[in-house]
Amino acid sequence: MCHDLDSRPPIPPLAGAAVDGERLELTSQDGTRFTGFHARPSSPSGAAMLILPDVRGLHPFYEELPLRFAEAGIEALSIDYFGRTAPPPPRGADFEHNPHVEQTSYATVLQDITAARDFLVARPDVRTIFSVGFCYGGRLAFLTAAREDLGLSGGIGFYGIVAGPGRVDLPAPADNVRVGQAPVLGLFGGADEAIPQDSIETYRRALDAAGVDSELVTYPGAPHSFFDRKAVEFADASADAWTRTLEFVRRQAAID
Repeated sequence: MCHDLDSRPPIPPLAGAAVDGERLELTSQDGTRFTGFHARPSSPSGAAMLILPDVRGLHPFYEELPLRFAEAGIEALSIDYFGRTAPPPPRGADFEHNPHVEQTSYATVLQDITAARDFLVARPDVRTIFSVGFCYGGRLAFLTAAREDLGLSGGIGFYGIVAGPGRVDLPAPADNVRVGQAPVLGLFGGADEAIPQDSIETYRRALDAAGVDSELVTYPGAPHSFFDRKAVEFADASADAWTRTLEFVRRQAAID
């Protein structure tokens, strides 16, 4: 289960912050046009975040999240996965995402991620880029951190499956750890049946063996997709996850 259409990030807007956000169209390496949502901070820190949604693609949760990053001084861009097979967002509650997910591939999603990365690289105030993803996107965030060609400064995965098979042909992050890769922050729910603790430990051992700077955190009793304003019983876990995310970016980007 991933975020519902009425889910929202459990992050209160920062009082007095001025940010600007808009949908835009990006062009993938194969010429596919796809939708993104871009938010610009009024006081840039030099860091940028590439946001990789869950299997529903670009929906309201991922149009609000860039604004919350921008309020923290982090330029942010969310992307959609379905530019090749579906009409662009916004999409209604009747949108059947699964057939479109099944038509994605690691190769084509990487082309879209690369185009989004290139967009951020060209931004005048961006010096360092991170990825953050949720569920399907969490697995992708871990994978992008290991890719030398993307040159990211870190990958943050919320409840991304780290070992064994996943959606379509996405490889397992635990099998794709690279010496010298970007640091990793993993955030998991202890009650998430899709991600047993032993799989997290498998990933941890692989990261440690490669000498990767990593932090894998499990919140006891929290389910999959706990990072949601509706999940009030897990507000403390969400607040801690957000704090760790911002601290990870500030530490890796050397932001004061």
